[in-house]
Amino acid sequence: MKPVTHIKYMFVEHIPDKLNDGMLYVSTTFATAVHKCCCGCGQEVVTPLSPTDWRIIFDGDSISLDPSIGNWSFPCKSHYWIEHGFIIWAGHWTQEEINAGRARDKWAKEKYFVLRKGGRVATKAEVESVQSGTGFWSGLKRWLS
Repeated sequence: MKPVTHIKYMFVEHIPDKLNDGMLYVSTTFATAVHKCCCGCGQEVVTPLSPTDWRIIFDGDSISLDPSIGNWSFPCKSHYWIEHGFIIWAGHWTQEEINAGRARDKWAKEKYFVLRKGGRVATKAEVESVQSGTGFWSGLKRWLS
């Protein structure tokens, strides 16, 4: 199949077993949106809807999904946005960019849940003070600079 240029939407309670190309299935009951990868590879893309994952923007006529979809664990490594039902292709990310993006996502989740429990989150200055290493904090440091 060739790449998808636009996507339709369907609000469902349960995601169907068989997905149609060019269709975004949205289950508000299970806070999940699912579609086949827009590059045409046929992989199933699951996007959980939450304050720290994706959000759906429905304007009554079209649908958008934010943030972008980076299928880094798929062989295709496709990266795109769904905006008002159109697929907007994003640039290729290096493995370093993918790692930094994953670190940023992990930090955002940790920050969200720690703050919800009334805890303390590391400040930007504390994060930037990390001098070396290859783990989460050093990736976050590179992203913040």
